[in-house]
Amino acid sequence: MTAPDRLGPEWAHADDGTRTRSASRVVLVDGAGRVLLLRGTDPDAPGRQWWFTVGGGRAPGEDPAVAAVRELREETGILADPADLQGPVWARVAHFDFLGWPCRQTEEFFVLRVEGDVALSRDGWTDLERESVSQVRWWAPAELAASGQTYYPAELPRLLAELPPTWSGPPRPVG
Repeated sequence: MTAPDRLGPEWAHADDGTRTRSASRVVLVDGAGRVLLLRGTDPDAPGRQWWFTVGGGRAPGEDPAVAAVRELREETGILADPADLQGPVWARVAHFDFLGWPCRQTEEFFVLRVEGDVALSRDGWTDLERESVSQVRWWAPAELAASGQTYYPAELPRLLAELPPTWSGPPRPVG
Protein backbone atom coordinates (compact mmCIF):
# COMPACT_ATOMS: atom_id res chain seq x y z
CA MET A 1 0.00 0.00 0.00
CA THR A 2 1.40 3.42 -0.87
CA ALA A 3 1.80 6.22 1.67
CA PRO A 4 -1.16 8.25 0.36
CA ASP A 5 -3.43 5.21 0.73
CA ARG A 6 -2.21 4.67 4.30
CA LEU A 7 -3.05 8.27 5.20
CA GLY A 8 -6.70 7.79 4.30
CA PRO A 9 -9.30 9.27 1.96
CA GLU A 10 -9.81 12.51 3.92
CA TRP A 11 -6.33 13.69 2.91
CA ALA A 12 -6.10 15.92 -0.17
CA HIS A 13 -2.99 16.60 -2.21
CA ALA A 14 -1.90 20.26 -2.50
CA ASP A 15 -0.09 21.46 -5.62
CA ASP A 16 3.22 21.54 -3.73
CA GLY A 17 2.90 17.87 -2.71
CA THR A 18 1.75 18.61 0.84
CA ARG A 19 -1.01 16.35 2.13
CA THR A 20 -3.83 18.44 3.65
CA ARG A 21 -6.95 17.82 5.68
CA SER A 22 -9.30 19.39 8.20
CA ALA A 23 -9.53 17.71 11.59
CA SER A 24 -11.62 17.81 14.74
CA ARG A 25 -9.94 17.14 18.07
CA VAL A 26 -11.39 16.45 21.52
CA VAL A 27 -9.77 17.70 24.69
CA LEU A 28 -11.20 15.06 27.02
CA VAL A 29 -10.91 16.27 30.64
CA ASP A 30 -11.84 14.16 33.66
CA GLY A 31 -13.12 15.29 37.06
CA ALA A 32 -9.54 15.58 38.38
CA GLY A 33 -8.62 17.98 35.57
CA ARG A 34 -6.53 15.42 33.72
CA VAL A 35 -6.50 15.26 29.92
CA LEU A 36 -6.57 12.05 27.89
CA LEU A 37 -3.72 11.86 25.37
CA LEU A 38 -2.51 9.29 22.87
CA ARG A 39 1.16 8.55 22.24
CA GLY A 40 1.86 8.56 18.55
CA THR A 41 4.75 7.54 16.41
CA ASP A 42 5.47 7.61 12.70
CA PRO A 43 5.80 4.00 11.50
CA ASP A 44 8.25 5.26 8.85
CA ALA A 45 10.37 7.14 11.44
CA PRO A 46 10.86 4.82 14.43
CA GLY A 47 11.86 6.51 17.67
CA ARG A 48 10.02 9.77 17.03
CA GLN A 49 7.14 9.97 19.53
CA TRP A 50 4.68 12.60 20.70
CA TRP A 51 1.44 12.92 22.67
CA PHE A 52 -1.74 14.33 21.16
CA THR A 53 -5.44 14.75 21.84
CA VAL A 54 -8.15 12.43 20.60
CA GLY A 55 -9.40 13.26 17.11
CA GLY A 56 -8.76 13.07 13.43
CA GLY A 57 -9.78 13.93 9.92
CA ARG A 58 -13.15 15.16 8.76
CA ALA A 59 -14.84 14.00 5.61
CA PRO A 60 -15.58 16.79 3.12
CA GLY A 61 -18.67 18.66 4.35
CA GLU A 62 -18.73 16.86 7.72
CA ASP A 63 -19.73 19.11 10.61
CA PRO A 64 -16.72 19.70 12.93
CA ALA A 65 -18.60 18.75 16.13
CA VAL A 66 -20.09 15.65 14.49
CA ALA A 67 -16.60 14.63 13.38
CA ALA A 68 -15.30 15.23 16.92
CA VAL A 69 -17.81 12.85 18.53
CA ARG A 70 -17.26 10.29 15.76
CA GLU A 71 -13.49 10.39 16.35
CA LEU A 72 -14.06 10.21 20.12
CA ARG A 73 -16.16 7.05 19.68
CA GLU A 74 -13.68 5.46 17.25
CA GLU A 75 -10.58 6.20 19.33
CA THR A 76 -11.92 5.74 22.89
CA GLY A 77 -15.29 3.99 22.69
CA ILE A 78 -16.89 6.98 24.49
CA LEU A 79 -20.29 7.96 23.15
CA ALA A 80 -21.20 11.64 23.17
CA ASP A 81 -23.58 13.98 21.43
CA PRO A 82 -22.24 17.04 19.59
CA ALA A 83 -24.31 19.14 22.03
CA ASP A 84 -22.17 17.75 24.89
CA LEU A 85 -19.07 19.47 23.47
CA GLN A 86 -17.82 22.94 24.31
CA GLY A 87 -16.31 24.96 21.54
CA PRO A 88 -14.47 24.84 19.36
CA VAL A 89 -12.20 26.39 21.98
CA TRP A 90 -8.91 26.40 20.02
CA ALA A 91 -7.90 26.36 16.38
CA ARG A 92 -4.52 25.74 14.79
CA VAL A 93 -2.79 24.77 11.60
CA ALA A 94 -0.28 21.97 12.21
CA HIS A 95 2.63 21.27 9.85
CA PHE A 96 4.37 17.91 10.22
CA ASP A 97 5.84 14.99 8.31
CA PHE A 98 4.09 11.63 8.49
CA LEU A 99 4.62 8.45 6.47
CA GLY A 100 7.13 10.27 4.31
CA TRP A 101 4.77 13.11 3.40
CA PRO A 102 4.74 16.76 4.40
CA CYS A 103 1.31 17.34 5.97
CA ARG A 104 -0.79 20.37 6.85
CA GLN A 105 -3.76 19.84 9.12
CA THR A 106 -6.28 22.54 10.03
CA GLU A 107 -7.65 21.63 13.46
CA GLU A 108 -10.53 22.68 15.67
CA PHE A 109 -10.46 21.58 19.33
CA PHE A 110 -13.58 20.84 21.35
CA VAL A 111 -13.76 20.13 25.08
CA LEU A 112 -15.67 17.26 26.68
CA ARG A 113 -15.69 16.93 30.45
CA VAL A 114 -16.32 13.51 31.97
CA GLU A 115 -16.80 12.38 35.56
CA GLY A 116 -15.84 9.15 37.28
CA ASP A 117 -14.03 6.19 35.80
CA VAL A 118 -14.24 6.10 32.04
CA ALA A 119 -13.90 2.79 30.25
CA LEU A 120 -11.80 3.13 27.11
CA SER A 121 -11.88 0.92 24.03
CA ARG A 122 -9.61 0.56 21.01
CA ASP A 123 -12.22 -1.40 19.05
CA GLY A 124 -12.78 1.43 16.55
CA TRP A 125 -9.12 1.94 15.69
CA THR A 126 -7.97 1.78 12.09
CA ASP A 127 -5.01 -0.34 11.06
CA LEU A 128 -2.88 2.82 10.89
CA GLU A 129 -3.93 3.85 14.42
CA ARG A 130 -3.01 0.38 15.71
CA GLU A 131 0.37 0.76 14.01
CA SER A 132 1.07 4.35 15.09
CA VAL A 133 -0.51 4.75 18.56
CA SER A 134 1.36 2.97 21.33
CA GLN A 135 -0.28 4.27 24.50
CA VAL A 136 -3.35 6.05 25.85
CA ARG A 137 -3.20 7.74 29.25
CA TRP A 138 -4.54 10.51 31.44
CA TRP A 139 -2.15 13.38 32.20
CA ALA A 140 -2.40 16.05 34.89
CA PRO A 141 -1.37 19.35 33.25
CA ALA A 142 1.51 19.92 35.70
CA GLU A 143 2.76 16.35 35.18
CA LEU A 144 2.63 16.83 31.42
CA ALA A 145 4.52 20.14 31.63
CA ALA A 146 7.27 18.54 33.73
CA SER A 147 7.46 15.30 31.72
CA GLY A 148 10.00 16.32 29.09
CA GLN A 149 7.71 14.63 26.54
CA THR A 150 6.70 16.14 23.21
CA TYR A 151 2.98 16.95 23.03
CA TYR A 152 0.66 18.96 20.83
CA PRO A 153 -0.42 21.65 20.97
CA ALA A 154 2.93 22.59 22.49
CA GLU A 155 1.31 24.93 25.03
CA LEU A 156 -1.29 22.34 26.16
CA PRO A 157 -0.64 22.51 29.94
CA ARG A 158 -1.02 26.31 29.92
CA LEU A 159 -4.08 26.15 27.67
CA LEU A 160 -5.71 23.64 30.02
CA ALA A 161 -5.00 25.88 33.03
CA GLU A 162 -6.60 28.84 31.24
CA LEU A 163 -9.65 26.90 30.04
CA PRO A 164 -12.79 28.28 31.71
CA PRO A 165 -15.45 25.91 33.10
CA THR A 166 -17.69 26.81 30.16
CA TRP A 167 -16.71 28.26 26.82
CA SER A 168 -18.24 31.11 24.94
CA GLY A 169 -16.83 32.94 22.00
CA PRO A 170 -14.81 32.04 18.95
CA PRO A 171 -11.96 29.55 19.03
CA ARG A 172 -8.64 30.86 20.28
CA PRO A 173 -5.77 30.51 17.79
CA VAL A 174 -2.99 28.31 19.20
CA GLY A 175 0.39 27.20 17.88
